[in-house]
Amino acid sequence: MAADGPKLLWNADNVRDTAESIGISLSDEPLRILAQDVEYRLGQVISEALRFMRAANRTTLTVLDFKEALKVLDVEPIFGYESTRPLRFGEASLGPGQPLFYIDDEEVDFEKFINAPLPKVPRDVSFTAHWLAVDGVQPSIPQNPTTAETSSKELLPKGPGANPALAALAGNDNVSFRPSVKHVISKELILYFDKIQAAILDDDPDDEKTRLRAAALDSVRADPGLHQLLPYFVNFITNQVTHRLDDLFVLRQMMELAQAVIQNPNLFLDPYASAISAPVLTCLMSRKLGGSEEGTDAIHDQYRLRELAASLLGTIAKKYGKTNGHLRPKLTRTCLKHFLDPTRSPAVLFGAISGLSAAGGPEAVRVLVLPNLKSFDESILRHIQDKGEAVRLEFEALVGAIMKAILSIVGGEAVSNGVNGVDMLVREAEQVVEFLGPIIGQRVAQLRNHALNRAIMEVRHLE
Repeated sequence: MAADGPKLLWNADNVRDTAESIGISLSDEPLRILAQDVEYRLGQVISEALRFMRAANRTTLTVLDFKEALKVLDVEPIFGYESTRPLRFGEASLGPGQPLFYIDDEEVDFEKFINAPLPKVPRDVSFTAHWLAVDGVQPSIPQNPTTAETSSKELLPKGPGANPALAALAGNDNVSFRPSVKHVISKELILYFDKIQAAILDDDPDDEKTRLRAAALDSVRADPGLHQLLPYFVNFITNQVTHRLDDLFVLRQMMELAQAVIQNPNLFLDPYASAISAPVLTCLMSRKLGGSEEGTDAIHDQYRLRELAASLLGTIAKKYGKTNGHLRPKLTRTCLKHFLDPTRSPAVLFGAISGLSAAGGPEAVRVLVLPNLKSFDESILRHIQDKGEAVRLEFEALVGAIMKAILSIVGGEAVSNGVNGVDMLVREAEQVVEFLGPIIGQRVAQLRNHALNRAIMEVRHLE
């Protein structure tokens, strides 16, 4: 090899060995030129392969990088070296100082290979579609889990704070249940939800705690990024109302939280309208709210809670009644059923008439309440009135709620707008008392509201 030529990094002997293996004998000058070309081509391939490696954000050069580099350089790729198994190189000696490296192939025992069981025939790739649920009902098809499979898993503990004893009740002590679809929530939202729960349920009367509760409700009322937490808020409200009926503070906080969720303009609550109506109806018409506290203050607190629940029920019916055609009639029928039940307590009757008026509106009062008030007066109101001072406060609250519902049919104003002539008002009062009953009829007659009397008489003539 010429002494004045460039120094090669690639060993020229490798080129000589390759040429001799195919029967070609090279002199020094052609050998040097070929070695230079091989060195240049290898450098070019390595340079392109490094570009693919960096584009993939890796620090290890792989066979795939070389394969892609060969494609880019329009060179026929090398087959047979792309393997997930690491290559093992063996070393052989061709003579003193002449090592030869080769890939050590794995030896296979033919007897063991022949007697081994045949692998399963892979399935052909195919795609199919099926209904997971239709209008919220899961169809009974082979692709969906059966009722027997899912019913035993309904009581399994879910979440880090779940009660593990529930699994024993379901007979699944050692079953690990994983839902088909995992609801992924960021750690920030989980932390936010925990903070909101802690702030709302803190009944410390301290001013700082009160401001914190108000800030939590304001956040739920206005923050735009709470879509993923919506089912968790609804579930939290339902669970707290179900298990804390003896705590008026918690019940009121849940109603205020429900109000904040409903008032948030960024939340799509339509699919959860029926679910959030359930705890509202509970606070509205539950037989007993709060603990064993007695006295005027406790009664006032209970009735204020029922008024808030009635207001919420009306908001739900008006806001989501358009997208859910069955919601408003269902809420109205539920309230009417409780209102006409003579076994209900005055507090439940108060909540029922308040909720009916709020959810059904003036038309529901005109069609459903007014024709039934005379029988209600005789069978329910009179018995409550006969109990005397013991229930005087609740009796007045119930009568006031009925009067408020009646006034809603003319706009809710209890102003006197009598007409000329005393005889006209006297005749109207007699007709109203006869139609509505003595207790409610006399209260309406005392208002001397000609527009209200005429609206009531129109309902009477419709019968």
